[in-house]
Amino acid sequence: MRTEDILAAIETGLWHWDTADGTVTIDAEAARLLGLPGGGTYREGAVRACYHPADWNEVRSVVSLAVAEDTLAESRLRIVDGHGTVVRTVRTRSRPHVPEGKTVEQVVLRGTLQEVAEPIPGTSVQTPVTGDWRRSREAFLLDAGRALAEARSTAEVLRVAGSLSMPGFSPDGLAVFGINGDRLTVVGHRGQNDGDEEPFADMPLQTDYPAAEVARTGRAIYLPTPEEYARRFPLTWPLARGFGRRSWAFLPLVASGHTMGAWMAGFRQPVGFSPDERAVLTTVARMLAQALARAGVAETERELSQGLQRAMMPSLGVSTPGITVAARYIPTGGGLQVGGDWYDMIPLPNGRVALVIGDVQGHDVRAAGLMGQLRIALRAYASEGHRPDAVLARASRFLTGLTEAYENGSGGSDEESAARFATCLYAEVDPAGGILEIARAGHPDPVVISADGIAVIRQTEGGLPLGIETDSDYPTTQVVLEPGESIMLCTDGLIETGGHDLATGWERLRPVLETPGADPETLVEALLETVHGPTSHYTTGPLAERHEDDIALVVLRRDTPATLAKTPPRRSAVTIAQAEPERISVARQLLRELLHDWADAEQVDSAVLMLSEMTTNVLVHTDGNALMVAEVTGEQGERRLRVEVADGSDELPHKRRPGEMASSGRGLVLMEMLADNWGVDPRGEGKSIWFELYESSEPGELAGPSIPFEQI
Repeated sequence: MRTEDILAAIETGLWHWDTADGTVTIDAEAARLLGLPGGGTYREGAVRACYHPADWNEVRSVVSLAVAEDTLAESRLRIVDGHGTVVRTVRTRSRPHVPEGKTVEQVVLRGTLQEVAEPIPGTSVQTPVTGDWRRSREAFLLDAGRALAEARSTAEVLRVAGSLSMPGFSPDGLAVFGINGDRLTVVGHRGQNDGDEEPFADMPLQTDYPAAEVARTGRAIYLPTPEEYARRFPLTWPLARGFGRRSWAFLPLVASGHTMGAWMAGFRQPVGFSPDERAVLTTVARMLAQALARAGVAETERELSQGLQRAMMPSLGVSTPGITVAARYIPTGGGLQVGGDWYDMIPLPNGRVALVIGDVQGHDVRAAGLMGQLRIALRAYASEGHRPDAVLARASRFLTGLTEAYENGSGGSDEESAARFATCLYAEVDPAGGILEIARAGHPDPVVISADGIAVIRQTEGGLPLGIETDSDYPTTQVVLEPGESIMLCTDGLIETGGHDLATGWERLRPVLETPGADPETLVEALLETVHGPTSHYTTGPLAERHEDDIALVVLRRDTPATLAKTPPRRSAVTIAQAEPERISVARQLLRELLHDWADAEQVDSAVLMLSEMTTNVLVHTDGNALMVAEVTGEQGERRLRVEVADGSDELPHKRRPGEMASSGRGLVLMEMLADNWGVDPRGEGKSIWFELYESSEPGELAGPSIPFEQI
């Protein structure tokens, strides 16, 4: 038995609809269900006359959705006789196919027709088209409202509006008109070619055009037929005729009681604009107006904040020989898109440059205003030639006076008028020698990155944040960058964003900072990608709240001359004051990080032990401070470590033979046992005691003239 015979036995017909050439081919059973004389090929208009007009319009929406989702097109259709009376209801299921080289509107459908039980034929009960794909009008409005609420720009609103598939009468084109003074302008359009809007782009509000009348009166206009359009608006009908549409709806866009424009929805199929259809269009127009109003406010705020940000964030200026600098400012995710973080690069009178990075408390307009004033003050103090400690001391007094004046003169809330403070790091850079004089006011410590990619937090002396006290001291710390080394300055937003504390934030950033061969620009982009990129959501910190904050970031690299060796030396230095014995632990940590890839772990422990003995002896047996300088030179596997501890005392150490129960006197004995080379170098003022370790454990020549302990 043939397939056709089986389908006929179960009263199921076959049909083939080619929308490109407008023909429908049906078999005998499908012809019986449709009320046509017999099977064969019919023009689309002949078949369309068999369906209820509203259901035929619905078919196109069914097909469009099925093509988009690659699913079956399924619906119920009412069959009417020549008098428009419903005689039966059929269920159609078809698979749309877009032939090669055709558009999505030129589809071919192959499917079946089958009669389904419905109310008694001849009644006026209107059975809506149904199917698994269909959403009710209520669901459509909910989806449309949600999509429009999420749009953040005018372009997004127009895109969402153009993609809305209204149940039963989706428009194929739309245009949004705005009011500019006494003229009507086109805000945007969908469904037309570029340039088609030119005749309507700018016209007086008194023009005989539906959108202009809607904008003037605030009342919707529905034009169900071309004849109605030509009768009511004969002057502009020739302009609209060329688009080939059959029905039009022009609705006012009203937000906060104010008519802000008009919305045009054009349809290629006839639409009668029933009360239900008008209700849907009116609701969509209201949501569209609100979405456009929100988008306009958001775009204005973005333009304002971006202009403010550009005005407050300086460029790095012309390049400085000997150094390469990269910097970024990233505002927090919401609000005005500008806050209290900033950076600056200031040319100084002595030929050097100053790097400044800071963070004013808060993320509001007041924080941004204080930041701008403080940045200008810092530039003024720096340009006068003051040292880093003096610049920060003056800036602190300036901010204290500024916040006090605001507090006394503000009529706002307690939170708005409360005093603000700011953290800041100021570094005076000598590009020729790679020397940085750093003063710090409550700001995170900088990070030094060696030429071979080892990142170390460089602990520096510091004082209170700016604005806490009128008279504050800001001691300076000297950092020396070798050729190829970099220093990274940042605000706490880079470290803590994503729910991190200082410890876990540092661990997240360290692998990025230690990327081999990364230039400052690449490093800056990689750091921001780690904090704000897609993968940042998988590296959240231990804190419950995913904290977001502004980020200011500066990376400076001392350029490498072409004449230097392949592997530049690593160097670290720290000053240990008599009043700060706890900084001995800082020196030990710096040395361990400097030797992180040393081949022999026991040698690392020995070096740390000898450093502890040397620095402790300075603090115990002299009245001055200790300066530790550690340097690693050579190629991997054959490197030399040299550690020097200098002080201002001329008294040379003496080797002793402590007894079994003695509590001191073993430091130099340990150095004799553990170091490959060691000794004392007298200086003009004071002395330097040093030791060397060789990674290959092969003693080498002394680094320079020295006095061995046997000769002391």
